[in-house]
Amino acid sequence: MTEKPRKKRKVAWGITGSGDKLAETIEVMKQIERQYAETVEIQIYLSKAATTVLKYYRLENELKTSFEHVYTEVDANTPFLAGWLQQGKCEFLLIAPATSNTVAKIADKIADTMLTNAVAMGLKASAHIYIMPTDLKEGVTFTKLPKGEIMKLQVRPEDAENVKKISKMEHLSIIAKPEEIWGIFKKHFSA
Repeated sequence: MTEKPRKKRKVAWGITGSGDKLAETIEVMKQIERQYAETVEIQIYLSKAATTVLKYYRLENELKTSFEHVYTEVDANTPFLAGWLQQGKCEFLLIAPATSNTVAKIADKIADTMLTNAVAMGLKASAHIYIMPTDLKEGVTFTKLPKGEIMKLQVRPEDAENVKKISKMEHLSIIAKPEEIWGIFKKHFSA
């Protein structure tokens, strides 16, 4: 009798409209995809703004050829990521990178996009949520533009405050850089 193949556990990866650390995050996720290919299925959920930013950074094709399951937001419930998180069909939700707009909405409990709705509904069901905000700490930061130029940005106090606000939410964890995603996968999928 042949053994049934094991069902892969699902991870939801949300991408918002930020170019900051986007290429680095995709690279880390491609490595993780290869490492966990036998046991984990990474499903990608793009906000409407993410589709624009991916094109601008010329990363859309790389993402779609590297990952089998890529979905684009239609409205706050389509695709039905919020429901899948509540039903435990995803091991966790990772939003990386997360814009200051997305973080502000989560901080103020506004659930009018696919990803902010997924966070709101997922937290009600004690789902694990991980967020990598672009505006982590107040002060000056630098980001790389599509052609390699470096842009200096000022992180506003209000944006840093929103990160602090969401970091206090139960079942929600903040990460600072793409390399920290490895630790999340090890935590959830170690033997």
